[in-house]
Amino acid sequence: MLIFLKGLEDYMLPCLWKQTFNIDCMGCGMQRSIALILHGDLVAAFYMYPAIYSLIALFSFLLLHLKFHFKNGHRIILGLFLLNISIIVISFIIKTFLIN
Repeated sequence: MLIFLKGLEDYMLPCLWKQTFNIDCMGCGMQRSIALILHGDLVAAFYMYPAIYSLIALFSFLLLHLKFHFKNGHRIILGLFLLNISIIVISFIIKTFLIN
Protein backbone atom coordinates (compact mmCIF):
# COMPACT_ATOMS: atom_id res chain seq x y z
CA MET A 1 0.00 0.00 0.00
CA LEU A 2 2.92 2.35 0.63
CA ILE A 3 3.92 2.16 -3.04
CA PHE A 4 0.38 3.19 -4.01
CA LEU A 5 0.51 6.21 -1.71
CA LYS A 6 3.90 7.37 -2.99
CA GLY A 7 2.71 7.90 -6.56
CA LEU A 8 -0.77 9.14 -5.71
CA GLU A 9 0.07 12.78 -6.50
CA ASP A 10 1.00 11.81 -10.06
CA TYR A 11 -2.60 10.84 -10.83
CA MET A 12 -4.51 13.81 -9.45
CA LEU A 13 -6.94 15.63 -11.73
CA PRO A 14 -6.09 19.23 -12.60
CA CYS A 15 -8.53 21.96 -11.63
CA LEU A 16 -10.05 23.28 -14.84
CA TRP A 17 -11.45 26.32 -13.03
CA LYS A 18 -7.98 27.29 -11.83
CA GLN A 19 -6.48 26.67 -15.26
CA THR A 20 -9.14 28.81 -16.94
CA PHE A 21 -9.53 31.71 -14.49
CA ASN A 22 -6.22 31.48 -12.57
CA ILE A 23 -7.96 31.41 -9.15
CA ASP A 24 -8.73 28.48 -6.87
CA CYS A 25 -12.22 26.99 -6.91
CA MET A 26 -14.14 25.99 -3.79
CA GLY A 27 -12.92 22.41 -4.16
CA CYS A 28 -9.25 23.11 -4.78
CA GLY A 29 -7.12 21.20 -2.33
CA MET A 30 -9.56 18.35 -1.66
CA GLN A 31 -7.59 15.73 -3.59
CA ARG A 32 -4.32 16.75 -1.95
CA SER A 33 -6.04 16.78 1.43
CA ILE A 34 -7.22 13.19 0.93
CA ALA A 35 -3.69 12.23 -0.13
CA LEU A 36 -2.31 13.85 3.03
CA ILE A 37 -4.80 11.91 5.17
CA LEU A 38 -3.72 8.69 3.49
CA HIS A 39 -0.10 9.62 4.24
CA GLY A 40 -1.06 10.22 7.87
CA ASP A 41 -0.51 13.99 7.92
CA LEU A 42 -3.83 14.97 9.46
CA VAL A 43 -2.97 18.56 10.39
CA ALA A 44 -1.63 19.40 6.93
CA ALA A 45 -4.79 17.86 5.44
CA PHE A 46 -6.90 20.29 7.46
CA TYR A 47 -4.81 23.29 6.36
CA MET A 48 -4.99 22.14 2.74
CA TYR A 49 -8.81 21.84 2.76
CA PRO A 50 -10.54 22.80 6.04
CA ALA A 51 -13.84 21.08 5.24
CA ILE A 52 -12.29 17.63 4.73
CA TYR A 53 -13.16 16.21 8.16
CA SER A 54 -16.70 17.57 8.20
CA LEU A 55 -17.20 16.13 4.70
CA ILE A 56 -15.97 12.75 5.93
CA ALA A 57 -18.42 13.01 8.85
CA LEU A 58 -21.25 13.94 6.48
CA PHE A 59 -20.68 11.06 4.08
CA SER A 60 -20.09 8.58 6.90
CA PHE A 61 -23.33 9.55 8.61
CA LEU A 62 -25.16 9.53 5.29
CA LEU A 63 -24.07 5.94 4.64
CA LEU A 64 -25.03 4.90 8.18
CA HIS A 65 -28.41 6.62 7.83
CA LEU A 66 -29.08 4.80 4.55
CA LYS A 67 -28.36 1.49 6.27
CA PHE A 68 -30.01 2.02 9.68
CA HIS A 69 -32.66 4.73 9.01
CA PHE A 70 -32.14 6.90 12.11
CA LYS A 71 -35.27 8.64 13.37
CA ASN A 72 -33.98 12.22 12.98
CA GLY A 73 -31.16 11.42 10.60
CA HIS A 74 -32.40 13.83 7.96
CA ARG A 75 -31.99 16.74 10.39
CA ILE A 76 -28.43 15.72 11.24
CA ILE A 77 -27.61 15.38 7.55
CA LEU A 78 -29.06 18.84 6.88
CA GLY A 79 -27.04 20.30 9.75
CA LEU A 80 -23.83 18.66 8.51
CA PHE A 81 -24.58 19.85 4.99
CA LEU A 82 -25.03 23.45 6.15
CA LEU A 83 -21.87 23.19 8.26
CA ASN A 84 -19.91 21.97 5.24
CA ILE A 85 -21.23 24.69 2.94
CA SER A 86 -20.35 27.31 5.56
CA ILE A 87 -16.80 25.99 6.03
CA ILE A 88 -16.22 25.72 2.27
CA VAL A 89 -17.49 29.25 1.53
CA ILE A 90 -15.67 30.87 4.46
CA SER A 91 -12.37 29.16 3.68
CA PHE A 92 -12.75 30.10 -0.01
CA ILE A 93 -13.30 33.76 0.91
CA ILE A 94 -10.33 33.77 3.27
CA LYS A 95 -8.09 32.01 0.76
CA THR A 96 -9.14 34.17 -2.17
CA PHE A 97 -9.50 37.64 -0.72
CA LEU A 98 -7.67 37.82 2.61
CA ILE A 99 -4.51 35.73 2.27
CA ASN A 100 -3.30 36.95 -1.12
